[in-house]
Amino acid sequence: MTPSDVGWYRRQTKAIGTITPSGNIVVERVTSAILRDFPEVSGHFSRIPVFGTSDSYKDDYDWDSMLGTARLLSHANVDVICWNGSKGASLGFDLEPVLCERITKDTGIVATTSILALDNVLHARGAKNIGLVSPHTDEYQAKVLAKFAKRGYPCVAEAHAGFSDNFSYCTVPAADIVRMIREVAAAKPDAIVTFCTNFPAAHLVATLEQELGVPIYDTVSIGVWDALRRAGVETGRGVRGGSLFAGIK
Repeated sequence: MTPSDVGWYRRQTKAIGTITPSGNIVVERVTSAILRDFPEVSGHFSRIPVFGTSDSYKDDYDWDSMLGTARLLSHANVDVICWNGSKGASLGFDLEPVLCERITKDTGIVATTSILALDNVLHARGAKNIGLVSPHTDEYQAKVLAKFAKRGYPCVAEAHAGFSDNFSYCTVPAADIVRMIREVAAAKPDAIVTFCTNFPAAHLVATLEQELGVPIYDTVSIGVWDALRRAGVETGRGVRGGSLFAGIK
């Protein structure tokens, strides 16, 4: 392949770089599934240490780890780097634009996060309240709900599975997730958030949105959606992502 061939190839394709927690197996699966609708886009992944029951980022990100991982992804000349983790909500939302700015300053590549995308979409849709479904414990759920309320999205109904190990989040059965979403929908929130990027809810969203008549934003899917947008990809072809992919421009 000649240098001119390389230039042509990069003009015809897009590449998304994703940072994911090390104990997570859902982000790659969901990203790969969504990208089936975007054959010109490739997904590339790197990991930071988040596993077991330890809370690596109680008050702040591990900046050395996060930025070092972003630099590795930059070696692949990706068009955008996405931190597809939900931790930013428990840290209070404000660190997400800071993280993106630091990644871009370090790598020269535009950056986003799943929580930054979620915040932007809830604001754009004028959501005055939410319902929240997660795999988390009582304590962590309460912490997250307090941060959402402070951000201007009080929770009118919530459900959580009670898991504390990072890997265990991906083991919540689909039937349990569906039940929790239906329970939360009964309170008629402006939007439902399936919260946690190792929570296997994304594939349930489109069907449940049609059934319940409420937008459902999955924290994994929304990170992929925003990464596509920031890479200059039109998202309306994303039939696996629910109403989000066709609705927000």
